[in-house]
Parts: sequence; structure tokens; C-alpha cells
Amino acid sequence: MTRTWTLPMTGGCRCDRVRFEVSLDPILTSACHCTGCQKMSSSAYSLTVMVPTDGFAVVQGDVVQGGLHGEDARHMFCDHCKTWMFTRIDAFGLVNVRATLLDDPSWFEPFIETYTCEKLAWATTPAQISFEKFPPPESYGALMDAFRTAHQGGHE
Repeated sequence: MTRTWTLPMTGGCRCDRVRFEVSLDPILTSACHCTGCQKMSSSAYSLTVMVPTDGFAVVQGDVVQGGLHGEDARHMFCDHCKTWMFTRIDAFGLVNVRATLLDDPSWFEPFIETYTCEKLAWATTPAQISFEKFPPPESYGALMDAFRTAHQGGHE
């Protein structure tokens, strides 16, 4: 059974002062086991809904940059409660939204998992495809196609 989502998707931080909206279909979902995500999420892995930049908007509140401060990836947090909300990857026109911040994350399941070389021994996910590190950039097109096929268009 394929889980479906409804657009627009909305969500917010722990204190709900920052709210966001996703207006375009996700292009991939993932769980990242890297030690950076473990530390930033205080968990075994972070959960991501990858969406095109033009399908994501902060509609209320202020975010600040934390975590990574590079040009490749910028981690964004609620300015008040400091919840890690999303990561902007401008070079690829993507936003990685933290899946558990969605108002309705019930449809979410990671399609891929990354950095399994750093995962905690007991940490498992239902991901269909695993990568020791990040997938090679040239494989993302095929991964997005496979995700789209698996979700048959995805939303209701």
C-alpha cells in the first residue's frame, strides 16, 4: 500500500512560532544516519522530505542559520525554540524539510537511507535503498523517478 500526502502540507517548529507550507510534491524522502544528523537531531538519524525550493515557504515567524554555515547546505532553525526545521541546498534548488515537523507526517516513510557507515548498530528503517554515504549526484534523477513511481503521483 502506498501512503499518500495532501497538498499543501503544513508544519511548524516545537513552539509553533515558525510555520511553513509545502506546495509541490516531495521528490524524495530519506533517513540520514551521519553523525552530524545524529547530533543535530539528538536521535539515531534525521528524517527528510526533499522538495523543490519553489514549493516551500516559511509563512510565519523567523528562522536563523545554525549547524552547517556553508554555501552548499544551510541548516535553518526557529529563532525562538531552536528547532532544526529544514536545510536549504541552493545549488540544487532543494529544501530538505524535517519530516516530523509536518502537521500530518503519517504518510512519511524514508525511501532511501544515507550514511549507513555511521549508523548506530540497532538503528533500522524501512528504506528501500541504502547508501554507505550520500548517493552519487548522477544517481538522484533515477532515485527521484523510482520514488515517483513508488508513490504513483503521491498525493490525493
